[in-house]
Amino acid sequence: MKSDIAFSPSVKAEQTRLGSREAMQRQMAEQDWPDRISDNLAAFLAQRDSFYMATANAEGQPYIQHRGGPRGFLKPMGPATLAFADFSGNRQYISLGNLAENPRVTLFLMDYANSSRVKIWGRARVVEGDDALLTQLSDPAYSARVERAIVIDLHAWDVNCPQHIPELYDAALIRQATAKLSARIAELEAENAELRGWLGNNGTVPRG
Repeated sequence: MKSDIAFSPSVKAEQTRLGSREAMQRQMAEQDWPDRISDNLAAFLAQRDSFYMATANAEGQPYIQHRGGPRGFLKPMGPATLAFADFSGNRQYISLGNLAENPRVTLFLMDYANSSRVKIWGRARVVEGDDALLTQLSDPAYSARVERAIVIDLHAWDVNCPQHIPELYDAALIRQATAKLSARIAELEAENAELRGWLGNNGTVPRG
């Protein structure tokens, strides 16, 4: 089963101990985790402008890194392949070092506004010097220097339940949603000032 990538024998033992193993077995028998990029997953990725990537070194020391970019920068490149542009950053290169000795990755993608999240497991490889690929992954409108590409062979993905996800909204979307309200408030304030002027001048309000 594809879910075995996360449900190791130790995990299954804990599920058994805590009473969820039977339910997990039924759930996976009905629908195992997919290992191909569906239309729904592609649409979800197209709206994300950030995600978290977990790697580990050869000794198993984990590391989680936030990755940000233009909306949709984590791109499907095939039925089971993803890729994204690796932008210049703080030059610690912890993720790159981990991938050099352990290619396993897990991605965590959040949609806070809709209380949704997707987990992706796979193996990543670093691609440098492939100008055609870097051009395909780059966005000229996004101000950042692309250093390399990271390509991920997808092994499984899963959609989490919405429990405990805080309802957060992108600042740009909030500005867009409130722009009409702000404009209407400005109109009402101007009308209010005009009425106050009339009342101050002659104590009457114009009609018609």
